Amino acid sequence: MHFDSVTLREIELDLVAPFETSFGRTTTRRIVLVEVSAGDVSGWGECTAPEGPYFNEEFTDGAWELLRQFAVPRLTGIDIADLDAVEAALRPIRGNRMARAAVETAIWDLVARASGLPLWRMLGGERPAIDCGVSIGLQPTIGGLIECVEREVAAGYRRIKLKIAPGRDIDIVAAVRKRFPGILLSVDANSAYELNDFEILKKLDQFDLLMIEQPLRPGDILDHAELQARISTAICLDESIVDDFTCRQAIESGACRIVNIKLGRVGGHTAARRIALRCADAGIPVWCGGMLESGIGRMHNAAMSSLAPFSLPGDVSDSRRYWSEDIVEPRPTVDGEGRMALPESPGTGVEVLGERIGGLVNRSWTWRRGGS
Repeated sequence: MHFDSVTLREIELDLVAPFETSFGRTTTRRIVLVEVSAGDVSGWGECTAPEGPYFNEEFTDGAWELLRQFAVPRLTGIDIADLDAVEAALRPIRGNRMARAAVETAIWDLVARASGLPLWRMLGGERPAIDCGVSIGLQPTIGGLIECVEREVAAGYRRIKLKIAPGRDIDIVAAVRKRFPGILLSVDANSAYELNDFEILKKLDQFDLLMIEQPLRPGDILDHAELQARISTAICLDESIVDDFTCRQAIESGACRIVNIKLGRVGGHTAARRIALRCADAGIPVWCGGMLESGIGRMHNAAMSSLAPFSLPGDVSDSRRYWSEDIVEPRPTVDGEGRMALPESPGTGVEVLGERIGGLVNRSWTWRRGGS
């Protein structure tokens, strides 16, 4: 199977409410969508790169050019039904995994749709419904944070994650744990601390947390290993795990006890499955993280979360938390028990709303076989 066309579209979506982390505050998302078509079948992927290079080196404008100039041309002669060959064709492109994942996941969706299979089943998933957690950004006040947590607990989410940052950590975690002594609770620092902040991070041990996610800088396996040896709470690595190689280093050095797998951060479904299997072999639990995706990326995350190694609730939360209107139908929904049912229809199981996207497009670009 070869694709007939690839279309990039950049759309702009306003969040229902601002989302703040240690590296910035987001109110609007510029998202690059990739549509890959063969015959009358199309598959869709989403680039999770943010607007600026603050989560990692990638950003929206750079991802657009990477896809247009390098990723798409490398795939034009590939039999895309061979999904390992797709990943191999993209592998020579260093870094830029979010851009690579956008087209790689679109091809997975296309092949699943052409085969008449739900994507989650084609990936080897075992769960027809997944447990969902939720990530709560930094809030202006502790009272406001408590209200947010109350709302999400009432909605049924099975794990609550709090963003933290230096000076906005111990007090807020203490307040939430006091108010909700029994919930599954974790924190995410997005690399905001250093090993010299050990005394602060050690204080988090008292709150019975599931994990402290990415406390130190990306790629710092050595210091994470030292920190993990000195605290009792499990460290979960996010930004530090970019491929199977870094995952092996983290596991063998004892740098973490949990791994967050994000499709964009690792380069797509094929790489994510490889990392998940390595973690399973080592007895390391994994879960699927989110990057403020639209319904397209969210359903790819849901499909990946159905695999057996994904034993912890991920950040695959309800689309309505983020967008007043999504760009797919049906929109991803979490029930009152904190679970998301996976569709039995082909591919990601959702239909992309072309008219809705048309009203959001900032720019588009299309490659067609034969140059027509």
